[in-house]
Amino acid sequence: MLHAPTRRRFLLTTAATGLGVADLANVALGATELPLTPACHDHEAPTLAQTEGPFFKPRSPERADLIDPGMKGRPVELVGYVLTPACRPIAHALLDLWQADDEGAYDNTGFRLRGHQFTDAEGRYRFRTILPAVYPGRTRHFHLKVQPAGGRVLTTQLYFPDEPMNRRDGLFRKELLMRLAQAGDGIDARFDFVL
Repeated sequence: MLHAPTRRRFLLTTAATGLGVADLANVALGATELPLTPACHDHEAPTLAQTEGPFFKPRSPERADLIDPGMKGRPVELVGYVLTPACRPIAHALLDLWQADDEGAYDNTGFRLRGHQFTDAEGRYRFRTILPAVYPGRTRHFHLKVQPAGGRVLTTQLYFPDEPMNRRDGLFRKELLMRLAQAGDGIDARFDFVL
């Protein structure tokens, strides 16, 4: 699932180790993919559940790349793990993502900016999408459902740090902030789910 080494994955890997953006210049390019062992601790708190909202649609297409040809918007690559509270990876967990476009609209007739996939054997996932716009009452966010094989579904939302609307969005939770790194004209995002 996370095959080709890229600068983006290197930045996320170093960000996961606690290095700041200023520290990245001092790190030699080496590891470029998510490490096989995530940086976490035993007894991690489960990821917070949040409302599904009015725009979920079942039966999204199975795909990691949600960017259609000619689609406007700044690219975002969202990666991470699905883990147990004991920090063990969950293979073949389902992740279903849906979001607003770069004008704040959801596609309620088709499956634009909607898709699902399954984690690999190490519990890793990846979505390539665009930066969602803010819209009345809401800050930038992704909606996700995450479900281990045969387990309960977690419905939640992920948020972008340093957004002015975060303070005014009644649903915003800092525990659901993604870690971000600039990647050319795009953004690399990282979030590890704990089920």
